[in-house]
Amino acid sequence: MKHWPSHLFPIVVLTILAGLSFWLQSTVDRGETKNDGNLRHDPDAMAENFVVRRFDQTGQIKYRLTGPYFVHYPDSETSELTSPTLTSYQPNSPPVTVTSDHAISTAKGETVFLWDHVVLTRTGTPERPEMIARMPELTAQPDAGTAFSGSLVEITQGRSWVNGVGAQIDNNNSTLVLLSRVKGEYIRPTAKP
Repeated sequence: MKHWPSHLFPIVVLTILAGLSFWLQSTVDRGETKNDGNLRHDPDAMAENFVVRRFDQTGQIKYRLTGPYFVHYPDSETSELTSPTLTSYQPNSPPVTVTSDHAISTAKGETVFLWDHVVLTRTGTPERPEMIARMPELTAQPDAGTAFSGSLVEITQGRSWVNGVGAQIDNNNSTLVLLSRVKGEYIRPTAKP
C-alpha cells in the first residue's frame, strides 16, 4: 500500500522553499538603487565672471544677470550663483538692480531665488531719489518683470522709510506693495533751488 503523504512531503517542502526564495529575492531587490549616475548632483559647467543678457522682441535689453561665479547642475537643471547682480530694464523707467550673496536660477532663467543680504535698488531720477529695499530673500521672475518676498522688507527713499512683512514687486508698473505689518515715516523732500 502506498502512502501518499510521504510522497507529497518533498513536493510541499520544495514549493515552500521556492516561495521563500522568491519572497527573499523581491525583498532584496526593492532596497537596491540603480547606480547609473542620475541621482548624483555633480556640476557639468562652471563659469567665472559671467554675463547673461535677455532681449525683448525689438532687440532692447530686458535684463542682465552677472556675477563672479556660477555652477550648473544637470540633474536639477539649475545654476547656483555667487554674489549675483540682476538688473532689469523697462522703457521710460530707471533700471532696477537686485544683488545678493547667493542665488539659484532655474533651467531657462524663468525664476531666480536670491538669498542672504538681498538689496533691490531703483535708480534715482531728477523727480525722485533712489529707492533701496533690503530683505533676506527674494524670488524674481525676470521675464515677467515681477518678484515677491515673504520676509521682512525695509525700504528707504531719501530720508523716508517704510518696512513690512512680505512684498509683491511689479517692475512693469513700477510698484512695490508691502503685504502686512507695515509702518514707516514719510519726510517730504525739500525743493531744489
